[in-house]
Amino acid sequence: MAEPAVPLGEIVTTHGLHGWLKLNPFNTGTTVLASGVEVVLEKSGERLLFHLEESNPQRNQFLIKLKGIESIEQAARLVGSTLLVDEAALESLSPGQYYHYQVVGFEVFAASGARIGTITSTLSTPAGEIYVVQGPDKEHLIPAIKEFIDKVDFATGRVIISFPEGLLEL
Repeated sequence: MAEPAVPLGEIVTTHGLHGWLKLNPFNTGTTVLASGVEVVLEKSGERLLFHLEESNPQRNQFLIKLKGIESIEQAARLVGSTLLVDEAALESLSPGQYYHYQVVGFEVFAASGARIGTITSTLSTPAGEIYVVQGPDKEHLIPAIKEFIDKVDFATGRVIISFPEGLLEL
């Protein structure tokens, strides 16, 4: 992979006897998982390159078949891996939109100007995306919704938020 690798989901189990895997995607609406796409599976610091043979959405998961993985035994070794793709393979976004992984490392400030912390990661939940923000004294979980996010400034690496009273005390 020449471009930066972007995590798309986690392999959670096998499916059937012929090498199929279940993927919990970080974004259930992704269209990147098409036949022929080059993917990397990362587990315990090791990266393995595969080509996606087939992908089928199933509820909030995907069933995926990787070229060269033909048995449940081969597939079982991949459970627990994170599936990554080249950043260039991602769908183009409309102006003003961004992928959540792009804000990891950004500083978070309240609309009042008070520094809250740094986004260290994102969590994908059924209710939506959450920014994990490490503050000076504790970790904060900030819902990544337009009602809370006032501005994402890529030029300065800052996110400005407005939030209900008490959110940071949770």
